[in-house]
Amino acid sequence: MTAPASTPLTPYATLLGFTRYVDRTGPTKATFVGGLRKQRASRSGFNPHGQFVKALKADIAFHTGGTHLAGVADIVKPRWRPLYQTLVPGATTWLHSLGEPAALDLAQTRDALAMLGDLPVKINPHFGVRHADGRAEAVRLHFDEAPPSEESVLATLHLMARHMDAVLPHAEPVLVDVRRGLAHRMPTDAKPDQIERWLSGEAAAFRAIWSTAA
Repeated sequence: MTAPASTPLTPYATLLGFTRYVDRTGPTKATFVGGLRKQRASRSGFNPHGQFVKALKADIAFHTGGTHLAGVADIVKPRWRPLYQTLVPGATTWLHSLGEPAALDLAQTRDALAMLGDLPVKINPHFGVRHADGRAEAVRLHFDEAPPSEESVLATLHLMARHMDAVLPHAEPVLVDVRRGLAHRMPTDAKPDQIERWLSGEAAAFRAIWSTAA
């Protein structure tokens, strides 16, 4: 009996995966996409930051100014405590930079699916923040040891802004470098048309590498 042919995996990327891809150069791009494809095929992957994000959201929602963050390292598995202890100070710095806890509210964001040419990219902010003056921000968190590059900042913020009507209407996209407590916003001199052309080219190359890795 002939074994059934496997169904080809459709090229697909999360916002995190795609922005990490555009950060790479040369052969490392192909290696990275091949790894994403294998991960997708095996349905593997684990998010170690879930409890951390939950604590940060709780501090915003309940106006507690960092008390949930302060205790989160004590409630995760021992293997994740060093990571959480590294992340908490920067996240607390960023949280305090937003102003008085009572003037903040948590806003619900929605995921969106961006199409870059023929490549679907999942746009998934971690949460939204609404300020007392009516301003809103859709927040994506950057957890890596290295700070985000200019390319990854531009790619992340552009794709979030491109779909903000679906994600959190009238909000500003923000990428927060958690370890350093810094918020990145779209530069005032950014040229969306140029960024779009650049990302479309990157997406076409991503698709080509994905197909080659099959």
